[in-house]
Amino acid sequence: MEGQLEFALPGGARTRAIYVLLGVTLIVFGMGIAGSFHWDDYSLFTDTAVTTPSGWTEVWQWIRSRPLTYLTFWANYQIGWQNPAGYLAVNLAMHLFGIWLLYGILHRLIGDPAAIIAAALFALHPMQAEPVLYVFERATLLSTIFCLLCWRSWLNRRYWPAVGWFALALLAKEECVAFPLFLLFFERAIRPVAAMLGLSLAAGIRVIASLAALHVAATAPVATAAAGAAAKGAAPYAATLSAVIFSYFRASLLPYLCTQGLVLLRYFRMLIFPYGFSVDPDIPLVLDWRGWAAWAAILGVAIVLWKRTAHGKWFAVGLLLLLPSSSIFPAADMAADRRLYLPMVALGAFAGLLLKGPRLRLAAIPLLLALAAVSSTRTGVWRTERALWSEAVERGPRKVRPMLQLSRASEPEVALRILDWAERVAPTDYRPLVEKGLRLLALNRPDQALPEFERALILLPNDPEILNDRGVALTFLGRPEEAAEDFRRVLGMKPCTAAARRNLERLGMTYPNTYP
Repeated sequence: MEGQLEFALPGGARTRAIYVLLGVTLIVFGMGIAGSFHWDDYSLFTDTAVTTPSGWTEVWQWIRSRPLTYLTFWANYQIGWQNPAGYLAVNLAMHLFGIWLLYGILHRLIGDPAAIIAAALFALHPMQAEPVLYVFERATLLSTIFCLLCWRSWLNRRYWPAVGWFALALLAKEECVAFPLFLLFFERAIRPVAAMLGLSLAAGIRVIASLAALHVAATAPVATAAAGAAAKGAAPYAATLSAVIFSYFRASLLPYLCTQGLVLLRYFRMLIFPYGFSVDPDIPLVLDWRGWAAWAAILGVAIVLWKRTAHGKWFAVGLLLLLPSSSIFPAADMAADRRLYLPMVALGAFAGLLLKGPRLRLAAIPLLLALAAVSSTRTGVWRTERALWSEAVERGPRKVRPMLQLSRASEPEVALRILDWAERVAPTDYRPLVEKGLRLLALNRPDQALPEFERALILLPNDPEILNDRGVALTFLGRPEEAAEDFRRVLGMKPCTAAARRNLERLGMTYPNTYP
């Protein structure tokens, strides 16, 4: 690729340009520091690895993933407790540091003004708002910083320090597993890359092991089938495991892969025309010609750019960095803006090289100002949960999860109307019923909450959480024997359920403890 391989920090007039960019970024995203927590952020405060003084040691347990990221959450909590400003300020500081690192690297590889345009796109594109303003996605920021440090060492031909930086990136977030292949486009040092790929494999095994230990539903069928077959001998075990894997491939992996073709088109469309953002986009699974045609178009464009243009390799390696979360490794969500954060280091360079010409350079400044304006708007949306989830409901009116989140951010009576809407949208989904029951309990209306829990149990019989909620409603209604029966059923299924045990004790009853 273009440029020299030695690395030096930018200086003189070039330094002024990057500091102006950092200042603009600070203004655009700095308003978000006054924002709130969102979604998975609240789970941090029920995690003892974050909230206890000894949590800094607990994050390193083998059943936990992303220990470095959780170590930073632990430090945030010890200093600022549950004040979101401190957490958001750390996220923003990481983003600023990543911009500075990226510009230093690209200045040596592609020169100015392409490097400053690329750094500005990485800094200010609205796609970057989610990882910067969503506290829980600090993992993406931290992993990208370590990948950039790895890249810098690699360009200096300090290969084994680069391996160390990559190991830290994996400890922050494992989705950077393709980064060693990215490095091969700059220096073909096979042994260090092999070592990094080995680390990637180990990180993947560690994640799978931790998920299995935590009884994640997605791994339970495979584990159960394998255990049952193993008890009958190696040959049946292999046959059963193969059948389970094949079934899982057809039911989950193949539809996810097909759908990601359309998702990638959405990403590239939003990179060029930044409109239609949503924290929870409504993207249904597909398994037909549309997804495969999208993949064919994307790969065809990548090949043509590679072979026919001077800078097409940057597009190809950006696509490579995006593939781990957008190909054969199913994620919980079909699409998420944060997945573009690391690939933007290459896609931004591709765009910077396209815009560096004298004529197009004139368009770069108004383009970047427009992106800054849109990102400022995104920052405003991310400042409150109500604004964030109202947008998601507006742009995905058939999706239940945004409605549930919006109800939690709304006043009680408004929340009940939102949940009635969610029930009409998805009459076979138990979640709106449970959420409505909990809201009614909070309003001290257990007589109306009880039917909601009972209807939810028709859709999902013997669910421990719903049974516990129904028991609470029965307790408020003065029906302690029926409530106690629900709490005992919960403990019979999950003896370690502390809430059900406490609820039973409040009724003056106990349940035999089978644990020493």
